[in-house]
Amino acid sequence: MKGLKAVIIAVSMYSAIPMPQVEWDREGMRYALCAFPLVGAAVGAALWCWGWLCGLLGLGRLLTAVGMTLLPLLVTGGIHMDGLCDTADAIASRQGPEKRLEILRDPRTGAFGVMGVCGVLLFTCALWDTLLPGLEAGTFGAVCLGFILSRALSGLAVATFPLAKSSGLVHTFATAADKNVVALVDGGLALLAGLGMAALSPVPGCCALLGASLALLHYSLVCRGFGGTTGDLAGYFLTLCELAVLLGMTLGQAAVR
Repeated sequence: MKGLKAVIIAVSMYSAIPMPQVEWDREGMRYALCAFPLVGAAVGAALWCWGWLCGLLGLGRLLTAVGMTLLPLLVTGGIHMDGLCDTADAIASRQGPEKRLEILRDPRTGAFGVMGVCGVLLFTCALWDTLLPGLEAGTFGAVCLGFILSRALSGLAVATFPLAKSSGLVHTFATAADKNVVALVDGGLALLAGLGMAALSPVPGCCALLGASLALLHYSLVCRGFGGTTGDLAGYFLTLCELAVLLGMTLGQAAVR
């Protein structure tokens, strides 16, 4: 029952998938971050179904790529893209940690946030459009596993990185979590997802893992400029990690052709 409640809390918080209402008590949130990668599995499944449907109906490559770009936003409700938007504004301010955290709390969207979101969406669509011709099932499966990997790494970071604030979404989840269990489970899931990506598509998969590793390193460096991590920074990392995985897959596939 505790495990089921943790799954419901994680999926209802980090996706737009309808879930039954449960009480968000400390016991239920203790392992919620362990279930966070399940949202990635749902995103991967949605992309796989869209790819199958586009192939069945003979839809054009650009339409397929646009669907691949927008489906993760539909499944997640855009919660992580919102973090990217706020973080882009905060980083571009070139201010100290306190001012950056104040910008993260500001509900208004700045020019750099808009540019960041538009840039990521356009780059994602272009990468899908490049990757799709001759895309093998193994490589596609590895891309889908990348959505599990990004969330496993995100959960691992929340359990191990210092917190920038004594309030907020990440603080709530991190303080309620059994950090040792979360780190063990999410670290194990990240390892399994990475091994699966390398097994399904060796060269592109390894390139994607390198991209995810660089994104995690970048995340750790960005967190230093804020005094720790926050919910917005976690969303920023997850969005960039998925982009880095897709870029690695695209470059890796081009290298083996």
